[in-house]
Amino acid sequence: MHIGLIGLGKMGGNMRTRLRNAGIEVTGFDRNPDVTDVATLDDLVAALPSPRTIWVMVPAGQITDGVIADLNERLEAGDLIIEGGNSRFTEDFKHAELLSAKGIDYIDAGVSGGVWGLENGYGLMVGGSKAQVERVMPVFDALRPEGPREEGFVHVGEVGAGHYAKMVHNGIEYALMQAYAEGFELLEKREDIIRDVPGTFKAWQRGTVVRSWLLELLVRALDEDDDLSEIEGYVEDSGEGRWTIEEAVANAVPVPTISASIFARFVSRQDDSPAMKAVAALRNQFGGHAVKKSDD
Repeated sequence: MHIGLIGLGKMGGNMRTRLRNAGIEVTGFDRNPDVTDVATLDDLVAALPSPRTIWVMVPAGQITDGVIADLNERLEAGDLIIEGGNSRFTEDFKHAELLSAKGIDYIDAGVSGGVWGLENGYGLMVGGSKAQVERVMPVFDALRPEGPREEGFVHVGEVGAGHYAKMVHNGIEYALMQAYAEGFELLEKREDIIRDVPGTFKAWQRGTVVRSWLLELLVRALDEDDDLSEIEGYVEDSGEGRWTIEEAVANAVPVPTISASIFARFVSRQDDSPAMKAVAALRNQFGGHAVKKSDD
């Protein structure tokens, strides 16, 4: 199988490598000449066999809209676009409608795994027709973690379902990170009793009910900076947490924990705190998200 991949940044570049390691031929395009395989989008389209499959892995919003529009002008009926960025699910309806007028198929893919996906594989949540999902299952199998397919991949439903599932996934992620972060701050506060905060988190990695990959990443962050003094407690949000809350309100579903976690991020932009240092460190560990270095 031979696919195109647009966007070769922190995740896209690693995805290209993982696919190639699994025997999938990949032609990548990026505006960065140091990483791209072809010089132009036209060259990418020309390099792919028909029917073409192109995975789009660029920032959500106007950039994704522009890439989809550019591909719509160049692709043909029977071709397929997989949109793997963190787009809001409502954008998928718009993209699919635009492409369907020319007979171009569309799959939305929620992708989790961050900068560790190359080594560990990516959790995949996809939306689209069963026929199109089956058509590119070798690509999904190459990207997902080893083990049973159903533990790393799900065909959630029709177009929009993949990004909806990823939105809820990220809302849950917000809440989990906030819980670890608040625990970190409380342990730090009682230095008269707790003499080894990093060691406490490290000891939770086996046998406890709070063990998780996020906990492992927090331990890694504390190994690098045992009191997180090098990080400013300022945390951005990429949108999914807000969208999860908006959906919860629209459907009368109470999500107090997720809501509290997003509001805590807003607080972080007003007042530095140990808890938000921990959240910032976690985002950097799993996603390579930038952190603000402390001026202290």
